[in-house]
Amino acid sequence: MGKMKMQKFNLHELSEQFTEAWSPRDIVTINDFVIRAAKFDGAYHWHKHDEEDELFLVFKGRIKIQTESGDIVLEQGEGVKIPKGVEHRPVAPEPAFVLMFEPVKLKSRGD
Repeated sequence: MGKMKMQKFNLHELSEQFTEAWSPRDIVTINDFVIRAAKFDGAYHWHKHDEEDELFLVFKGRIKIQTESGDIVLEQGEGVKIPKGVEHRPVAPEPAFVLMFEPVKLKSRGD
């Protein structure tokens, strides 16, 4: 049985490498899930995921996630799970670095 190489990652360093907004990159895969990271800047489009929940965790900055039932403001270090089927739109008045924990099969482009 071969040994699998374990690779650490540094979120501070990664956050500096993201220049283009709304272009998620996979950071690490865990079983059937992936941690994706993206620079949020401005407003994304309204969308929903019919089959999968999505978790947002703000590493740097501050974002607002708009939903039909109200806005959720996330400060640095805060997160929220958006249940499947819920229409949402992330908005970042200033650039923010956000982690998303979601199933590998979910394409972070929205519907």
